[in-house]
Amino acid sequence: MRGRAWIFGCLFVVAVGVVLGKGLWTGPQAVPSEGTGSDEAAAQAPERAGGAQLSPAPVAPIPEGLGAEERRDIEVFRQASASVVFITSIALRRDFWSFDVMQIPQGTGSGFVWDKKGHIVTNFHVIEAGDKFSVTLADRSEWEADVVGAASDKDLAVLRIAAPTDRLVPLTQGKSHDLLVGQKVLALGNPFGLDHSMTSGIVSALGRELKSPNGRIIRDVIQTDAAINPGNSGGPLLDSSGRLIGVNAAIVSPNGASAGIGFAVPVDTVKRLVPQLIEKGRAVNPGVGVALLSDAQASQFGLEGAVVLSVVAGSPADHAGIEGIGRSRRGYVVGDIVIAVDGKAVKTTDDLSYAFETAGVGRTVTLTLERQGQKRDVKVTLRDIR
Repeated sequence: MRGRAWIFGCLFVVAVGVVLGKGLWTGPQAVPSEGTGSDEAAAQAPERAGGAQLSPAPVAPIPEGLGAEERRDIEVFRQASASVVFITSIALRRDFWSFDVMQIPQGTGSGFVWDKKGHIVTNFHVIEAGDKFSVTLADRSEWEADVVGAASDKDLAVLRIAAPTDRLVPLTQGKSHDLLVGQKVLALGNPFGLDHSMTSGIVSALGRELKSPNGRIIRDVIQTDAAINPGNSGGPLLDSSGRLIGVNAAIVSPNGASAGIGFAVPVDTVKRLVPQLIEKGRAVNPGVGVALLSDAQASQFGLEGAVVLSVVAGSPADHAGIEGIGRSRRGYVVGDIVIAVDGKAVKTTDDLSYAFETAGVGRTVTLTLERQGQKRDVKVTLRDIR
């Protein structure tokens, strides 16, 4: 038996299910949006074109004598930079005295063109504080943008602009499950308000975990030493052939600047979630209809696993006979604890969420449960739980 079967006292004062609320990033931190008030950013800010195209700068020929790798990097930048966009976020606030609506700049970030329908992918934390957004394309035309969908637990968001298809250049999508440590990578974006910049590095590590803006864990994150600075958030991480392999998201830094450790959401996650955000405005949430005790509370009472707090009536968990924490004359009593999914150990609520997410809606999984020291397996079919 794991921990104590009986819990006394005011357990429910702070136990309110899985803690999925908004939180600050700890350890690795989100690349901050660059404030819009700097002289540098103002000097580099694109003219408001209102959809009118400006004359593109002439493309300089590649000089003779450069190495093959240099020439390839130049070509990658020229092709991929046409897909990178500059995002400005503005908050709308009503003046207390005049009741006039004021536009307050919240910062800038990066993104990239996803498809010819005008969908733009960026980080959730780039748009989180804004109410109004504009997207500047590579031709320096500026477009109002609407939020199509967001997944704060993966730090991803999708905007949409009404630009004509001939101005939209989607990035070529790669894959991240077969990346190797040591592979060359290129990070594009608009650091410090300076548009269309590129830095290079390698894949430093794979399979990292990163805490998202709402406190959930993003798994399989790519670590790179390519410089990722404020304003680069939401920009693409590319392989040496110019294929999208990740979305720049966070850095480890004592002062907000790049310190050689950056993180990107893997493209396999992006390719799975973006169509959901476009179609539904949210990410699909596979589940069985249970609320879970927070990991902190479970640890406090010596419990390991995903402790079921309550079960939604009529849910797959309910039909499977799963029980949450009950109450008797002696106090609160622990019900079922999920300790494995399809034979893979579950030690935290994030472990359970990741197992469900990996399986997907419609998949039948086997949950190993422990109750009062007794273990049993039950089969449940995952549903999209809102």
